[in-house]
Amino acid sequence: MPLTVNGTRKRANRYLITALSGLLPIALGVVILYWQAERTLQQSTAQTAREAVRQFDLMLDNTALAAQALLPLAGQPCDNGAQLALREQVTRRPFVRATTLSWQKHIYCSSLFGGDYQSPVNPDDYVDGTLWLMNGNPVTPDTALLVYRLVDGDKGAFASIDGYHLTNALRLISRYADLILQVGPGWLDADGRVRNTAVPEFAVAHQHLASERYHYSVDAGMPAGEVWRFMEARYPALFSLLVFFGVLAGVLAHWLQKRSSAPTHELQRALGANEFIAYFQPVVRGDTLAWAGCEVLMRWQHPKEGLVRPDLFIPLAEHSGLIVPMTRALLRQTATQLAPHAGRFNPGFHIGVNITALHCQDLDLVDDCREFLAAFVPGQVTLVLELTERELIKPTDITRRLFDALHQLGVMIAIDDFGTGHSSLGYLRNFNVDYLKIDQSFVAMIGADALSRHILDSIIELSGKLDLGVVAEGVETAEQCEYLAAHGVDFLQGYLFGKPLPCDEFIKSLTSH
Repeated sequence: MPLTVNGTRKRANRYLITALSGLLPIALGVVILYWQAERTLQQSTAQTAREAVRQFDLMLDNTALAAQALLPLAGQPCDNGAQLALREQVTRRPFVRATTLSWQKHIYCSSLFGGDYQSPVNPDDYVDGTLWLMNGNPVTPDTALLVYRLVDGDKGAFASIDGYHLTNALRLISRYADLILQVGPGWLDADGRVRNTAVPEFAVAHQHLASERYHYSVDAGMPAGEVWRFMEARYPALFSLLVFFGVLAGVLAHWLQKRSSAPTHELQRALGANEFIAYFQPVVRGDTLAWAGCEVLMRWQHPKEGLVRPDLFIPLAEHSGLIVPMTRALLRQTATQLAPHAGRFNPGFHIGVNITALHCQDLDLVDDCREFLAAFVPGQVTLVLELTERELIKPTDITRRLFDALHQLGVMIAIDDFGTGHSSLGYLRNFNVDYLKIDQSFVAMIGADALSRHILDSIIELSGKLDLGVVAEGVETAEQCEYLAAHGVDFLQGYLFGKPLPCDEFIKSLTSH
């Protein structure tokens, strides 16, 4: 129901809400999956770092055992017995690639050479005098070695781990995480090269773990974008489910918006919120132009759209059946507003209220009118029910009983917009009515269209023969007023005498007249 020209904007808002409702569960699901993936990768790299430390500790345990076994030989001649002992440790100990002996900070015997070998030892190369990650030796240059040094006074024993074992461990411990072994300023990754630059920082799930037994540490982590790659590889089914629920949420939101914004539901909401208010348009006597009553007109004070014209919601209210409770609420509101000021009314002050065919299907209208009249001193006001002709009122037993009961209450019946509906003459024949209200289209033709003026004269003449009162609607000019008064029209209504006003303004105007 387009209440105003803002309908297009509201439709755009509905589509926006639908889109957001569909995207929100998808976005929320992606955030949750991303958090879960990130947490999984954190756990994975932490486990990888722990496993790496365990493996390197195991390797260094073997080098430590080899060095401990060889340390008593340090300082003795590098003869066949010493050579055999050095090579035996290489053979017996896993991961041990070479063993050497030193005396007074000079290496003099090695398993890699068949005789004496002289090379100075710089203790500063070793972290805490124990470990040195070196980039090769004279036999295998540019190949990483992890050297373990054990010293007792002038004696020294060395056992080294080949870079092949180190890089294999770095590659195989984890399929996803990258690993780095750091000893002092040097570090080694899976490509086998020893570097002395700053250790790189991993973008995803970085873990740093130091050994509790030896002076080295490992770093584990993943490159940027790994979380999304992990999600793409592990969660394709969940992504499909998220899209499904997102579409479902969007469709549901769109349906709920259409349902909640449907005209009938909006009218029900407005009725519950008391947004339908009474406006009053004066009705004057044709001879004296004194205020004789008013017609109560329903207006909708919408919280966003402002004051809504009745032609935008009254037909829908009639079609949906809500016009009955809306009219009941209007009668109660009118009684509440006018009763405190009824002392200013002339006796028999007419108060006109529109009813439709729906009001005539049972006798509840009688109770509504009785409740309305009970708010006033008897004889103070006359309630006039105006029958609209948008829907045909059938002359059934119920309608006849209804109109009889209304007349017994002192309620009068008027036919609204007489002369424009197909049922006007039928109403005169079937129902006991009291007034005819001439439609404003005939009044507007006074002085302009001869045919319409003749129809107007015929209606006035007919009402006189049937002893019915006549009310002319839509009087806007002095010429129309004079013509109608000259032809004996009982009551006049129109902008010439006053526009529909809210209660406070209507009472002020009534007082001034």
